[in-house]
Amino acid sequence: MNESLKDAVTQATPDVPAAGPRPAKVGAVIITMGNRPAELRALLDSVARQEGDPVEVVVVGNGAAVPDVPEGVRTVELPENLGIPGGRNVGIEAFAAEGTDGYDVDILLFLDDDGLLARTDTAELCRKAFDADPELGIISFRIADPDTGETQRRHVPRLRAADPMRSSRVTTFLGGANAVRTEVLAQVGGLPDEFFYAHEETDLAWRALDAGWMIDYRADMVLYHPTTAPSRHAVYHRMVARNRVWLARRNLPALLVPVYLGVWMALTLLRTRSGAALRAWFGGFKEGWASPCGPRRPMRWRTVWRLTRLGRPPVI
Repeated sequence: MNESLKDAVTQATPDVPAAGPRPAKVGAVIITMGNRPAELRALLDSVARQEGDPVEVVVVGNGAAVPDVPEGVRTVELPENLGIPGGRNVGIEAFAAEGTDGYDVDILLFLDDDGLLARTDTAELCRKAFDADPELGIISFRIADPDTGETQRRHVPRLRAADPMRSSRVTTFLGGANAVRTEVLAQVGGLPDEFFYAHEETDLAWRALDAGWMIDYRADMVLYHPTTAPSRHAVYHRMVARNRVWLARRNLPALLVPVYLGVWMALTLLRTRSGAALRAWFGGFKEGWASPCGPRRPMRWRTVWRLTRLGRPPVI
C-alpha cells in the first residue's frame, strides 16, 4: 500500500476508545422463613433501586415457602431449615458458574430479610471499594434503626465501638449486612453449615484473613434494621457457647484455644445474670467439646499477629 493510500485509510478510520474493564457484577442472597412478606418486598425494592447494573437476587426459603417476589428474582425453597449459614450457602451455590470453581457474579451481598438498603448507591460503593483495593475481601455495612438512625454497639464489629460513624479495618463482619468478593468464597469456602446460628461470620472472617484478605467496616453503607436483642432466639445461649468452642477448635493454634475460651467464660460469668441462661451456656460449652465441629485448619501465627495489629487479638 502506498503512503497516500495509507494516509487516506488512517484519516477515514475514526478513533475508537479502548474498552475499559467491565463493572463488577453484583448478586444478593436473602434467606427467609416466609413470615415477613412485607419486609421482604421492601428489601427487594431497595435492591432493585440500586444504581448501576441491576443486582441479581436469589431468595432462599429456609424450610418455608417464599412469599411472592418481583419478576426476575430467583427463588429456592428448602424442605427443612438449614440454619443461617446453611441457607446462605445454598444461595451462594445458586450463583456458581457451571463447570468452574468460580461464580457468575464478582460480589455477593448478604442481607437480612427484614432489612432495607438505606441508599441507592450501596452496590456502586461496593464496586468502587473492591476495585480500589485488591486485598479487600469483605465489607461489613453499618446497621441502623430505621426510626432513630442509631447503631447498636454490638453492630460495630470492633472493640472500640463507641463511634459507629468511623469506618475502619476490622476482623469480622455482620452476617446480614455485608458484601463478599466471590473470589474469597472460591478460595476459602463458604460459611460453616454446622454452626446453624451464631459465630459463622467470624469463622469465615478468620479463614479469609488467614488467606491474606482484609475486611472493612463501612459506616456509609447502611442497612436499616429494627433494633432487636440477639437473646430473643430461644437457642441463643446454647448456640453461642457451642459455636464459640467450635470456632476455637477449628481455627486457633492449640496454645490459644484455652486462653480464648477462658476469656469468654469469664466474660459470660460477669455479664450473665440469669441462672437459666448460664445453664444453657454451659450446656452448649460442653456440647462444643463433645461434638464434631468440622475440619480443623489452625490459622498461622502471622494471622494471629495481623488480628492483633488490627486491634482484636484472637483471645478476646
